[in-house]
Amino acid sequence: MTPEEIEVKSFEIIGDELRRLRSGRFEPDGDSAIEGNPLEETILRRVIHASADFDYDRNLVFTHDAANAALNAVRKGCVIVTDTLMALSGINKRSLAANGSRVLCFIADEDVARTASVNRTTRSAAAVDKAAALKDPLVFAVGNAPTALLRIRDLVKEGALKPEAVIGVPVGFVNVIEAKEAMLELDIPCIIARGRKGGSPIAAAIINALLYYGEPCRRP
Repeated sequence: MTPEEIEVKSFEIIGDELRRLRSGRFEPDGDSAIEGNPLEETILRRVIHASADFDYDRNLVFTHDAANAALNAVRKGCVIVTDTLMALSGINKRSLAANGSRVLCFIADEDVARTASVNRTTRSAAAVDKAAALKDPLVFAVGNAPTALLRIRDLVKEGALKPEAVIGVPVGFVNVIEAKEAMLELDIPCIIARGRKGGSPIAAAIINALLYYGEPCRRP
């Protein structure tokens, strides 16, 4: 099979599995809030494609029309800020450039390391401060660092930052759930993977889902 055929077959399997899982749910709170929204469904299926984890059908949450907000930002031209080089590397640069957008990651910058040391914080939080100084429309894609989400939260509350959208899908055990839930309280568009699951591949998959949306050959 060609790579294209493998991808098409994978999404066929994902669609069949989602329908089977959803038809078997009887508990009142067990339904997917995503079901029926084409863009959110596309994002969900690409996340499952990246993870083989169908729990995201319940865990992935969209606030304030976040999927459309992020899509519009990407298509109008924005800077996507990732918290890891892994997430940056996983985003399709050709599709991103075709939309007039770009992706940056400051985590390895020397000035970020110095700021983190002086302020006794994490590099991820210091990288958010550096990103906040940019004049471009911003979309944050956080797949690893809950401290990045918490710093975004603080800057938003202070009125020092107003991102077009935040993708908050860090993975782990310490402050991960708390940071994600804190983002859900904000009046900004967020795509959040509730609970402990997530990761840089998930953050990249969500961005790629936005970039591929509407392309007949790439639509799930």
